[in-house]
Amino acid sequence: MGRLGLTEILVIVAIVILLFGGKKIPELMKGLGSGIKEFKNAAKDDQPAAKKQEEETK
Repeated sequence: MGRLGLTEILVIVAIVILLFGGKKIPELMKGLGSGIKEFKNAAKDDQPAAKKQEEETK
């Protein structure tokens, strides 16, 4: 149940195109990509701080 097949993916893509239209999709993907990029950068920057905090508590 956790895996998506080709049919399910095609149905999801069709619904997204119907809802947003073909012109809005590149803008949505650009926003999604930049959001993921910011999240990765924040997670990478936070790791040393978490390790430092663990060392201080020991």
